[in-house]
Amino acid sequence: CSVLVGVKNGKIMAVKGDPKSSVNQGTLCVKGYSLPFIQYAKDRLTTPLVRMKNGRYNKHGELTETSWDKAMDLIVSKVKQAIKEKGPASVAMFGSGQWTIWEGYVAAKLWKGGLRSNSLEVNARHCMASAVAGFMTTFGMDEPMGTYEDFSHADVFVLWGANMAEMHPILFSKVTDRLLSNKNAQLVNLTTLSNRSSEMANREIIFKPQSDLAIANGIANLLIKKGLINERFLEKHVLFKSGKENIGYGLEDKFTFKEDAKPADFHTYKEYVSRYTPEYVEKISGVSPSDLNYLTKIYGNPKVKVISFWTMGMNQHTRGTWINNLVYNLHLLTGKISEPGNQPYSLTGQPSACGTCREVGTFTHRLPADMVVSNPVHRAVTEKIWKIPSGTIPAKPTYHAVEMLKAFDRGDVMVFWSMTANPFQCYPNLNRYRDGVLKEGRFVIVSDVYPTRSTEIADVVLPTAMWVEKEGAFGNAERRTHFWKQMVDAPGESKSDLWQIIEFAERMGHGKLFKYSAKDYPIPRGHKASDASKTAGFYIEKALWEEYRQFGIGYAHDLAPFEVYHKTRGLRWPVVNGKETLIRYREGYDPYVEKGKGVQFYGNKKHQDRAIVWLRPYEAPPEIPDADYPFWLCTGRVLEHWHSGTMTRRVKTLYKAYPHATGNLHPKDAKKLGLKTGDKVRISSRRGEVILYVEVGGRVTPQQGMVYVPWFDEDVMINNVTLDAYCPISKQADYKKCAVKIDRV
Repeated sequence: CSVLVGVKNGKIMAVKGDPKSSVNQGTLCVKGYSLPFIQYAKDRLTTPLVRMKNGRYNKHGELTETSWDKAMDLIVSKVKQAIKEKGPASVAMFGSGQWTIWEGYVAAKLWKGGLRSNSLEVNARHCMASAVAGFMTTFGMDEPMGTYEDFSHADVFVLWGANMAEMHPILFSKVTDRLLSNKNAQLVNLTTLSNRSSEMANREIIFKPQSDLAIANGIANLLIKKGLINERFLEKHVLFKSGKENIGYGLEDKFTFKEDAKPADFHTYKEYVSRYTPEYVEKISGVSPSDLNYLTKIYGNPKVKVISFWTMGMNQHTRGTWINNLVYNLHLLTGKISEPGNQPYSLTGQPSACGTCREVGTFTHRLPADMVVSNPVHRAVTEKIWKIPSGTIPAKPTYHAVEMLKAFDRGDVMVFWSMTANPFQCYPNLNRYRDGVLKEGRFVIVSDVYPTRSTEIADVVLPTAMWVEKEGAFGNAERRTHFWKQMVDAPGESKSDLWQIIEFAERMGHGKLFKYSAKDYPIPRGHKASDASKTAGFYIEKALWEEYRQFGIGYAHDLAPFEVYHKTRGLRWPVVNGKETLIRYREGYDPYVEKGKGVQFYGNKKHQDRAIVWLRPYEAPPEIPDADYPFWLCTGRVLEHWHSGTMTRRVKTLYKAYPHATGNLHPKDAKKLGLKTGDKVRISSRRGEVILYVEVGGRVTPQQGMVYVPWFDEDVMINNVTLDAYCPISKQADYKKCAVKIDRV
């Protein structure tokens, strides 16, 4: 969202939605309206802290105030020791989609081009990796083809595991506006639990956990049987492939997976999905044949424009890549793609999960603009832009997010630095990873704005500037890149992540990676320069941007020059000849589509610019309820709180509205267990337990046999209970399903 900020005497006094922004059109959600308060809680971190005993670093000491010089000297010594003993891969950085674009960019450049380590990950692995893998395997290029403007053209919205009413309230307002302004528009909430999004839905369809795979294949089967596919579109724009099956769940340390893709054809695909009859799908999912036929008519009617939405319900899934592929299949089979109102639409939550994590490439395996470290051509392009010797960037990824903390527990990773994240509250199967931190030889650095469950076990805590205390850029889920300038100063000795990374680079002997010409990038007169620019002596944000955008020019990731963004409310890439792109892969909208092609999925050049329809089966999750642990556990978020609640729980109005996480139960389950709202229970799994209060009849009502618990509450560490199984392709963990038992306390 675009926000107007009122500043007085160096302090944020008020905010309002930007009426000139097409994203939020002058509105904000309850979290947005609380922005003036998130920076000013009494326990804001303002001084570096090091764990000390008798005036010296000691892993078993107390966090003690120190200087930046002493904190950085300690960090550098520990990093150099780790590299000497175990190599560059033993030093890991963990960021997030709350990094600005240039913060993520300098982290990637330093780690891969300076330290020569691919041990860089972000918490977007936990939320968007399956979406990335789905885009890449189907289209050969990441991110949605449409924009938020498509919402006003759609006839039907299908939510595939996305409670937009609470998780994307501003975007949901665009959906409701379409529903209220067009009497024929419909909303279908396909979900495992009843939620706020159901209140506006024409139909709520509850399905059993993991069975969305069967539902998607069942729709595809009926589309074919009823003659509702777009044969001409398939012939011109689609290929078919099958992949490896029974692929595992990543529960073993050092788990590896390699896809075995093979060509297929339409007849093979038709036979493959034919087993997913309405009766078979109902047996797996609980979805009735009438509901399956209803969904088929929506996707199959050529006069009905459909947008499919999804977020964590599909992505946090042990077959997350597969279900992304299968929903794309529905749009490809019917040709309902890359045109106004017809889009498969993966939604992101963090402000720059797209711009910083996906586009910059802050994952172990990625480089900017959809390039990967395993491709020698991609490495060569990157090394040329970065002006580093050929062969500098390691050719192999090291550790994805879950494996990174497993490696830390084992001792393969010795230094772990977290920025803009709270990993020791947000990781699944958390007990293992929190215990790993305490082992001798492990060293944890946490850069954050407030005390958290991660700072409490860190060896070094660095106070960090946030939001408008620094200059930044974010990229959202419609490919829009949006800039802002610094408006206020950070409190005390807090420093931006950009400053911290570059200062660390300088002390490690890699400062030359971030030396640019002061003549080419002078700090403008009257400009409120950031801490990083002041230290550098030139406009470092501009220098980094102009270097970074070289990656995308000519590769369908084109970004505009730096100054252009400060004159707009953001631009949607590719930006070619000053014009943004509203719809990708469609002639007349996308400058990269060749004349006469109509539709061109140019990310798949090796497949003749065709998208891939994948043959993917239903496979059960690794852990299902049984006699000992008879309930499903599903975790998620609530409207008032963001992720681990580090900022939002410090806002009085948000805290009072939803102070603690509760265990939400179906009324029949509550009655069977003899429980009511306010009763205290213990929820336990084979990995851990939490104690919390029951809620019955609240905003969320799970299906029978399920308990829903949001994870924002550091006093209810529900991730002690969750399972760290993940999709073997995307490496994204499944927070939505594991087996638990519920006992009264």
